[in-house]
Amino acid sequence: MSLQQAPQSRVFVELVPWVDRGRENSLVSGGNTLPDFRRPLPSAQAQNATREVHVSGTAEVSVSPDRAQVTVRINSTKEAAAEVKKSVCRRLDYITQSLQLQGLQAENVTVTKDFRRVENAYHMEAEVCITFTEFGKMQNICNFLVEKLDSSVIISQPQFYHTPGSIENLRRQACLVAVENAQRKAQEVCNLVGQTLGKPLLIKEEETKEWEGQTDDHQSSRLLSSLTVQQKIKSATIHASSKVFVNFEPLCRSSGLDIPTNSYSLIAMGV
Repeated sequence: MSLQQAPQSRVFVELVPWVDRGRENSLVSGGNTLPDFRRPLPSAQAQNATREVHVSGTAEVSVSPDRAQVTVRINSTKEAAAEVKKSVCRRLDYITQSLQLQGLQAENVTVTKDFRRVENAYHMEAEVCITFTEFGKMQNICNFLVEKLDSSVIISQPQFYHTPGSIENLRRQACLVAVENAQRKAQEVCNLVGQTLGKPLLIKEEETKEWEGQTDDHQSSRLLSSLTVQQKIKSATIHASSKVFVNFEPLCRSSGLDIPTNSYSLIAMGV
């Protein structure tokens, strides 16, 4: 899967003093002050203070098709019903046996037959639908059948597709990578201002997109049958992107302990 490089960040930091702005020292009786003595905000104000790191994260991932389907069609027309059946079944048996020798499982091979009368003759068609998970083996088998069978056997171009589980996994992966990118961004922000990244308070997926890969412009005007296997795989590749918004709790470093802080409101925004 391909990952989109995380965008550059613009960081905004607001420092909120522990006492009222403009009062760095604490007043005592007689108008004297105690330098270097700082008090935390009252509990009511502390509850209203921002204690979050806001970041966004994006990611783009892609997955190639994991299945391909090829259809082999056999047909024959003869005056005698027995002869037309013999002709089609002989080639059909040869195809199914060849597939078994190549290690294809029976559940990946579907055979259908159609027998009908056409004017004063009989016509029979057989169709073998083959599902492949290994594209190299698919090419070898198709090349072998083209070489061994006559022109009455038609082998279709491979149709590439994704299983539902593959697409669902792609969507999850896009979201997870976006969250990972957001967490990495938040970690760098906290390191920059001397804080420790705490637990996430909110994770929200704001935007998702999916699209199928396209061939180059000069290729798109050509017939699909003229594309190479690799070009068809590229065209069938599905891309997914995700954008997430995450709030983290920053922790201040005090005496070797990480505790929640009321002092910072950090917002990192992707450019």
